[in-house]
Amino acid sequence: MDFNLTEDQIAFRDAARAFAEKSMAPNASQWDAEHIFPVDVIREAGEMGFCGMYTPESHGGMELSRLDTSVIVEELAAACPSTAAYITIHNMVSWMVASFAQPDVAEEIAPRLASGEWLGSYCLTEPGAGSDAGSLRTKATRDGDHYIIEGSKMFISGAGSTHILVVMARTGSQEEGAKGVSAFIVPADEAGVEYGKAEEKMGWNSQPTRLITFDKVRIPARNLLGKEGEGFKFAMKGLDGGRINIATCSVGAAQAALLRSREYLQERKQFGQELANFQALQFKLADMTTDLTAARQMVRLAAFKLDQGDHEATLYCAMAKRFATDVCFQVIDEALQLHGGYGYIREYPLERYLRDARVHRILEGTNEIMRLIVARRALEAGVLEAIQ
Repeated sequence: MDFNLTEDQIAFRDAARAFAEKSMAPNASQWDAEHIFPVDVIREAGEMGFCGMYTPESHGGMELSRLDTSVIVEELAAACPSTAAYITIHNMVSWMVASFAQPDVAEEIAPRLASGEWLGSYCLTEPGAGSDAGSLRTKATRDGDHYIIEGSKMFISGAGSTHILVVMARTGSQEEGAKGVSAFIVPADEAGVEYGKAEEKMGWNSQPTRLITFDKVRIPARNLLGKEGEGFKFAMKGLDGGRINIATCSVGAAQAALLRSREYLQERKQFGQELANFQALQFKLADMTTDLTAARQMVRLAAFKLDQGDHEATLYCAMAKRFATDVCFQVIDEALQLHGGYGYIREYPLERYLRDARVHRILEGTNEIMRLIVARRALEAGVLEAIQ
C-alpha cells in the first residue's frame, strides 16, 4: 500500500490551503462571533470546484474520489471547521441530486449546486427521530402528478439561506420502517415551507441551523429521487461519505490546533526558557501528533474503502468517524490546555476549534451509534478476520 499523496492530491491540497488561508482563515473569527453565513465565500469555493467535489463531471462537478475530497476538506477545516462542514453537507446534496434525480431534473439543478450558484440543505433529522432515522414521520402523499409533504425537520444546516432542500419523507406506512422512506427535492422557497428561529449553538456559528416545517408543501412528482422507498438507501449512502467528511473536519481542526501549539511552545517562555524545552510538554505534543496521525490515516483508509466499493465500507466509515472525532477533540482540548489562559480567550482560535469540533461526535450518527454499527459487525463470524 502506498500512503503517499499523488501529484494530483498534492495539487488539490495546495489549492485548498491557499484558498482557505486567503478567504476563510482571516474571517473565521468574525463569522463565528457575529453568526455570519459566508455565502459569498462559499460561492467562491464553488468557483474552485469545492461545491461539487464528488459530483459527476457530467453535471458540473469534479468527480473526485472520496479520498481526494478528504484531502481538500482537511485544509478547509483547518481554517474554519464550521464553514468547511457546511460545504461538505452541500456537497452531499449536490451529489445526491446529480446521482439520483430524474435526468431532466438533475440536468436543471445539479450544475447550479456544483458551481455554488445554488446552495443546498439536507433534511433527515426530525424532532422525534434523530439516530433512529428509520422512524421518521414526515410524510409525502401522492396526489396525481404531485406529492404533498407534511411534517418537520430539525437541526438543518443552512436552513433559511439555501435554495434546495433534499427531504426524506415517508411514502409508505410507519410499520414499513426504513423501507417506506423516499427522498425528494423541495425548492427552499416553496409555499408551505416555514423556518424556525436560528438556533443558538455552542459552535458552528458560521452556518444557520433551523427547524423546517412543511405545511402541505406541493411539489411535482418528478422531484422524487429514484423510486418510492429508496430514500433511506440513498440516505445511508450519503451518510457513509458524510461520516468521512465530518471526521475529516475534525482532523483539519486538530491539525490547525497542533500547529498553533508548536508555535506557542516555541515562543512562550517560563522560568527563563521556552516552553518547548520542558520534557512534559514535549511528551504531550508527541502524543497529540501521534493521535492525529492515526486519526488521519484511519479516515483516509475509510475513504479508500468507500471509493473501492468495499463490502465493509460502512464499517470502516463508522470506525473512522468514531475514532477521529473523539481523538481529534482530545487533541484540540490538549492544545487549548497548552495555551493556558490564552487558549480560553477568543483572541486565540483554540476555543473556537474546540466548540466547532464538539458537535462532530454527534453529527452523522452519534458516536454511540457508530459503536453499535461496529459491534454488530464485529460479532458476525468472519468479519474481524477479514478486516485485518
